Amino acid sequence: MTAKTILTTALIVCFFALMLVIGFRSRHHAKDINGFVLGSRSVGPWLSAFAFGTSYFSAVIFVGYAGQFGWNFGLASTWIGLGNAFIGSLLAWSVLGRRTRIMTQHLGSKTMPDFFGERFHSKGLKIASSIITFVFLIPYTASLFNGLSRLFSMAYDNIDYSVCVIIMAVLTGIYVIVGGYMATATNDFIQGLIMLIGICAVIGAVLRDNGGLMEATKSLAAINGEEGWAGAYSSFLGPNPVFLLFVVLLTSLGTWGLPQMVGKFYAIKNEESIKKGTVISTLFAIIVAGGCYFLGGFGRLYNVDVAAEGFDAVIPEMLSTLPNIIIAVVIVLVLSASMSTLSSLVLTSGSTITLDLISPLAKKEITEKKKMLIMRIFIVVFIVLSAIIAIKQAKSKSLFIAQMMGVSWGALAGGFLAPFLYGLYSRKTTKASVYVSFIFGVGLEIIQLFISLGVLDVSGSAFLSFIFKNSLYSGVIAMVGGLILVPIVSFITRKTVPSDVEEIFICYKDTKTVGITDSLGE
Repeated sequence: MTAKTILTTALIVCFFALMLVIGFRSRHHAKDINGFVLGSRSVGPWLSAFAFGTSYFSAVIFVGYAGQFGWNFGLASTWIGLGNAFIGSLLAWSVLGRRTRIMTQHLGSKTMPDFFGERFHSKGLKIASSIITFVFLIPYTASLFNGLSRLFSMAYDNIDYSVCVIIMAVLTGIYVIVGGYMATATNDFIQGLIMLIGICAVIGAVLRDNGGLMEATKSLAAINGEEGWAGAYSSFLGPNPVFLLFVVLLTSLGTWGLPQMVGKFYAIKNEESIKKGTVISTLFAIIVAGGCYFLGGFGRLYNVDVAAEGFDAVIPEMLSTLPNIIIAVVIVLVLSASMSTLSSLVLTSGSTITLDLISPLAKKEITEKKKMLIMRIFIVVFIVLSAIIAIKQAKSKSLFIAQMMGVSWGALAGGFLAPFLYGLYSRKTTKASVYVSFIFGVGLEIIQLFISLGVLDVSGSAFLSFIFKNSLYSGVIAMVGGLILVPIVSFITRKTVPSDVEEIFICYKDTKTVGITDSLGE
């Protein structure tokens, strides 16, 4: 074994051991559904903020997106990371955090489908949204494994990709099943620290490898873009500002409608924790997301044949010449990013399918103990399915799976963002408008899937060709379209607004009496 292999193995073993220890130490928090799914709504600001950030930024961003968009936009791709920080984190926490925490507790809802069911008194909405969540989270989860094989091959010459996937899936499954949300949040905190240290170390090493920041930027400026545009990849907005804007919107605004992201607001402890969590989450995103895309912006300084090897080869090529310790840290970084997001997704999916689909459809009342068992079983099923899909995609290069992964984010965010946001803020939002948003968002992405597979052809229409240029464009159209359609349909169907809507919104007006130790009075 080489020194690089020994060092990487040692770090990985320590990393996995720590994750399992935390999982088993958190098992006393997972004795009932509220504790297993939401950590008894008592999670502090640091754990909540890191759980939000690590669920947001996975290996897909570090290996895939940073390589792809860094290559396409150069240093302007840093705007994507900043958009993630200020729109996807700061604004999301500010707009959704407090209201989500208050209303979900008032309604007694534990998941996003549960929120739709309770908020609009609709069993149909609850079941429909749970099916959408389960179906589209599977390929999204499978995409987390992308890039692992390339990075692991840097430390292990003959390791099979399937082994990486299986080990990661099994260990993640153990600590989620044993410790539930609290184990996930605590591990997310540790994994987040690794991501912060890792990205800073990698950026420093890559810049030093290219003569420092100024020299690296000068070298990048010397590379011509399309049509001979000198300095395109070191310019303020890059060679394609319109495409850049769509990427920023989808990857930033999309988090507002993802079940595994807004679920972090359900579990946060109190008002003060929300304020602190907002700041912590934003700073985390600036460093991790901003750092990833900034790093990817220097991808063209390396000799990569993206036409033959794909964009996933960009970041590994950048890292291949770095010291062994940096490569080892990067591999643990990518594992951290993948496992943190994976744990969040499987917990969201398992709880959703149990509480929002199986339980409402059951003829007899299911006991809490049995619900816990079913939930754990479906977490295993979800992990197994995702791992199989990821392995199959890697070996067969299935076009359907690849495209399904691409539309998952757009379908979830496009279908859920508008009804969730309006459901928190507007008394006038109706059940019909939520159904319309589901149909529009998911329907648009299914059409995108068929077009990407070559089943449909819209090349004869300039308008449709623009909308369905790729899943990034159609995903943004789905989200924006939902934000427009929900108030319009709600106005048309305004007579169907729930009669007890004022009782639902009274939760925002509740007052609390505090002791003299908490308030000085007048």
